[in-house]
Amino acid sequence: MNELIEKMKELSAALFADAELQAAKGNKTAGTRARKASLDLEKLLKEFRKVSLEEAKK
Repeated sequence: MNELIEKMKELSAALFADAELQAAKGNKTAGTRARKASLDLEKLLKEFRKVSLEEAKK
């Protein structure tokens, strides 16, 4: 679970960095990276939910 949390932290940091570049400077490539990161983060969040529920059952 700790690995999953670290991956989520890294991915969310990358997402916010790229989103800020897109918003501040109009960087289209950063926007593409931010959208991809958001999809990857969504997958990790779903996995976190599964793991969290399993841990709660113990």
